[in-house]
Amino acid sequence: MLADQDSLIQRLAGEVNEQRQHRRSFVLVSSGAIALGSQRLGYAKRPTEVARLQAAAAAGQSVLMRRYDEAFAALGMTAAQVLLTHADLAERDRMNNARNAFAALLDAGAVPIVNENDTVSTEELRFGDNDQLAAMVAPLVDADLLVLLTDVDGVMDERGDRISVMADGQSIGTVAPSSARVGTGGIASKIDAARKGSRSGADVVIAPASRVGVLGDILSGKEVGTLFPRAGSPLRARHHWIAFTLRPRGALLLDDGAVKAVTSGRVSLLPVGVLGVRGAFGAGDPVRLMAPDGREIGRGLARLSAPDAARAAGKKGDELAVELGPGFSDQVLVHKDDLVLSD
Repeated sequence: MLADQDSLIQRLAGEVNEQRQHRRSFVLVSSGAIALGSQRLGYAKRPTEVARLQAAAAAGQSVLMRRYDEAFAALGMTAAQVLLTHADLAERDRMNNARNAFAALLDAGAVPIVNENDTVSTEELRFGDNDQLAAMVAPLVDADLLVLLTDVDGVMDERGDRISVMADGQSIGTVAPSSARVGTGGIASKIDAARKGSRSGADVVIAPASRVGVLGDILSGKEVGTLFPRAGSPLRARHHWIAFTLRPRGALLLDDGAVKAVTSGRVSLLPVGVLGVRGAFGAGDPVRLMAPDGREIGRGLARLSAPDAARAAGKKGDELAVELGPGFSDQVLVHKDDLVLSD
């Protein structure tokens, strides 16, 4: 949390500058604007009303960026503000524009400082917290490493001992982060973000922000925090976008045969394997693929609206043509190129 830790910003700037001597580039995803703005506007505590949250963000963002600008400029670096909403990454053209902007900034030697654009974000457009935002930015910049800084030593087990490495899919108990936190993230969000980041092809480390030299220690291979190794072959950018950026508008309930077919290899989902439809979605919208026992087995883009998918469910061939009209006898409900399996 950076709202009241100016020294942390200065220390991070120094650590980034040191690592840049090794030809490494950095993107920082930062919190702090709302907390700083709340102080500046005289709010006794973090507001809950949307209008006041947006006002605090507007008042605090300039303060936050000034601190970054001064800290990096003192070391001869350029800090560049990048404000994003979820909609910027949920729409493919806007996401590609963001990708190109990041590339241009990094090519120019700048250090992008990323924050959610809380001044215009509504609940529907929010990332949730900066851990989730960082996990979505990582594939945009082809990150090799994602570091999630927190106020604990890493992920803790049921006994309160730090876990040094978390394998893909490992389930453990955790301890709560510091009660002094004034942001929105917590250790559960960091674990979720770490798993998303690892599927983009990045190693992810949850590490203590209080540790001096934390970036250098991680990059030199020292055991710091909790490591989430990159998970096998990274998801293609499009698949990562479908799996982790888009918000499902509904769900398709599959029968056992369709679950087996979809999870055994790269095959498309046909209407005949669908038992039912949930939610209100249109053609092209993201949907969850659910097993009969309620497990989510994947996500994909529907090729039919919810009403048409419901009419097509369980049917094939001529039955589809009768139900939906000529030309639908070989209808695919979710094409294999638009389908991503869950862990």
